[in-house]
Amino acid sequence: MDVKKFLSLVFLAALPLLSFGQSDTTQVKVWTLEDCIRYAREKNLNVQSAQVNLSSAESDIKQASAARLPGLSASISQGLTHARRDIESNESAYAYSANAQLSASMTLYNGGKLNNTLTQKKTDAQARAYDVARTRNDIEISVTQAYLQVLYARESVGINQKTVESSLSQVELSKELYEAGSIALSDYAQMQSQYASDKYQLVAAQNTLDKSILDLKQLLELEAGYDFRLDFPEISDEQVDEPIPSSLSVYNSALQSMPEVKSAQLGIESAKLGEKIAKASGIPSLSLSAGIGTGYATTSSDAFARQLDRSLSENVGLSLSIPIFNNRNTRTAVEKARLQSISADLSLQSVKKDLLSTVESLWQDAVSAQSRYQAACEQLRSAQISYDLVNQQFAEGMKNTVELLQEKNNYLSAQMEAVQAKYQAVLSIKLLNFYQNKPITL
Repeated sequence: MDVKKFLSLVFLAALPLLSFGQSDTTQVKVWTLEDCIRYAREKNLNVQSAQVNLSSAESDIKQASAARLPGLSASISQGLTHARRDIESNESAYAYSANAQLSASMTLYNGGKLNNTLTQKKTDAQARAYDVARTRNDIEISVTQAYLQVLYARESVGINQKTVESSLSQVELSKELYEAGSIALSDYAQMQSQYASDKYQLVAAQNTLDKSILDLKQLLELEAGYDFRLDFPEISDEQVDEPIPSSLSVYNSALQSMPEVKSAQLGIESAKLGEKIAKASGIPSLSLSAGIGTGYATTSSDAFARQLDRSLSENVGLSLSIPIFNNRNTRTAVEKARLQSISADLSLQSVKKDLLSTVESLWQDAVSAQSRYQAACEQLRSAQISYDLVNQQFAEGMKNTVELLQEKNNYLSAQMEAVQAKYQAVLSIKLLNFYQNKPITL
């Protein structure tokens, strides 16, 4: 295949992805990073699952609150009895009876068990709300990483595209030099081999870009066949060189704002309430009960209404229950509750430790990436000057093929190193800001 035709085909294939967000937005939505984040924070399945857990916890609050209200129950019983009426004559008959009862009961005191249970359920529900926020934060971080990976892959495609164009020009020049007898056939063949290698790298870079876009689409859980188009903003040097806050200030801010910390703190409160609830099982309880009932039987000579009136009974009373021995159930429950408190405290320490490790790693990555980017940019400027000079000298017959290709590879490596450091710095800085409770934007 003609090299120019091949290059044109590759460019046309990449054109939809290299459109810089200039697609027809009236027909197809172009997704920015902010669009992706908003969508994922609401539609992600993990987020929806966390919201279901929150709804369940809110239902537990209603149940615990209702337990403090009086309980009301009604009962109706009916019966048919067959019995002898006269022993000598062996006569028998059937008798019908019915009874109705309405009763109410209310716990007046049980060691604070009801109130503590309600408070615990409210605490648990608040913790579940923080779990929803944590899940949304997790997906926001993942989306940001995937989106910046797409931008990095796209820029890599552009670099490889220019490399292929340069290789094509060098192949054409080498052909002319070979036909003129200025270079050997082996030099011309080496140029052709390098061109083929560069084309391969371009295809590989394009595949990486396609895969990165697919990964982001799958992360957003978009339906199959959705025409997913992305906006490709330019990353400025100001974004790369943005001042980096100290790791300690980021960590202290994260301790105050990150939902996983707040959820773990509420876990300790819930565990302590669990201890109080367990201890309440060993405390005397006082309850109030009241009831009203009546009945009717066919064996009575009284009329129906009179029977209901004569059988009417009302009662009210207090009941005191004093636990004496329950096979160590209370003591065991208290011991387990204390262990749960210890476990909750350890969980909080673990969350803080993980958070500190994350912040310190991000800070180190940001500082390192900024330094690498500055060094890579200096190296890139030198590599470009050297490559342009050697390329010119090659055309004049002053440099050989090996020297040209060496400078070309050095220039390509410098470009890739600069791009890699750029996106690593931007990602780390964005996440550091995020842990300071700042929104992620590009």
